[in-house]
Amino acid sequence: MAEASVVIATRNRAGFLRECLARLARQTARGRFDVVVVDNGSTDETPAAIAEAVGRYDFVRGVEVREPNRGKARNAGVAAASGEALVFCDDDTLPPESFVDAHLRARAAQPRAVVSGPIINVPDAEHLAAPAPKHYSRAFLCTCNAGVPRADLVAVGGFDESYDLYGWEDTDLGVRLRAHGLPRAWSWDAYIYHVKPAGSVTLDERIALAKEKGTMAAHFVRKSPTAVVRLATGAYAANFARAAIVNAQPLRRLYERIARPADGAESAVAALARDLLVDAAYVDALRSGLRLRDA
Repeated sequence: MAEASVVIATRNRAGFLRECLARLARQTARGRFDVVVVDNGSTDETPAAIAEAVGRYDFVRGVEVREPNRGKARNAGVAAASGEALVFCDDDTLPPESFVDAHLRARAAQPRAVVSGPIINVPDAEHLAAPAPKHYSRAFLCTCNAGVPRADLVAVGGFDESYDLYGWEDTDLGVRLRAHGLPRAWSWDAYIYHVKPAGSVTLDERIALAKEKGTMAAHFVRKSPTAVVRLATGAYAANFARAAIVNAQPLRRLYERIARPADGAESAVAALARDLLVDAAYVDALRSGLRLRDA
């Protein structure tokens, strides 16, 4: 059995995935871990990219889950993994050569902890900054960069597959792992780069994801109606009151005009307007989800 398994759920990001796997092949911990890549319903070259990696690297295994569902995909990856510990990262990340080794060292110090490390957003592979205080996160578990003992993840039932849209399935797992008695271990050495090219996601795509995330936030609140979950998701009175003012319909029409300038010019004001439209979409979906479930 390997000391750890890196589990990657991927969908339609063949180019990013190839680079991520190439960097995992250069890890200083090579020979101590394997990698399970789960194709979650891709329609691009992802199946070919996984087949290439399986043929090139003896530590990579491919799994397919056709139904787009991040929880279901990661559960399938866990089932196929051989490691005593599981390290989750996204397909659009660039793991430094010491990434897996840092997770293993943190786990050796605290065997039953959920290990987290800095997630450093970068525009591309040419701009890789060192971890800094601003990269610290209080998130208990984010599957862009997290290590979990396999036995404990299985004990709490793995990822909840009822989160069938974007968002919150990893936070839900973190809540259950914490209730199961696992502490959180932060490792500055276990950092990873998350590639976020400027302009790679359109406003309409951001709004669509915000709607899904708001819907799943309502599901999360219904499942775990605690103060912590309500604060994390924004499902509390003060936030709804704020949104009612900031996202009033007349203001939304103004945001739309500013966010999509006729000349295509970029500005800080346009970026703020886009953020406000995304926020409005999220809160609308959250309120709607809670209302429908309360009806």
